[in-house]
Amino acid sequence: MVWVNLVTLCALIEYFVFGALVGRARGKYGVKAPATSGHEVFDRYFRVHYNTLELLIAFIPALWIAAQYWNPLWVAAVGAVYLAGRILYLRGYVSDPKTRSIGFALSSVPIILLVVAGVIGVVRGLI
Repeated sequence: MVWVNLVTLCALIEYFVFGALVGRARGKYGVKAPATSGHEVFDRYFRVHYNTLELLIAFIPALWIAAQYWNPLWVAAVGAVYLAGRILYLRGYVSDPKTRSIGFALSSVPIILLVVAGVIGVVRGLI
């Protein structure tokens, strides 16, 4: 489970780093708090951070539930794809929102796989 712990911690650190990037963009583009929009590039950083939060709430429980029923190393590997997908999503969305699709897919598909793995594990446990 150490790998699942590591992926979980990396996901949390990644989320906080994305938040710091929002803060930096807020200063760089002069978007004063509490505003959540104002400059196109700031808006992109803000959306990446918020979208990451939206996915994180599904990712972490799915990761942990799947790891209870399947090899934690493989579950962590799927989680690592999520982490890479978030980075690609950030890079794509900030540079040109039209290029975010690969990053979004590499973030969403692992969550779907983890949820399916968790459901299968629970159903097998009930049978």
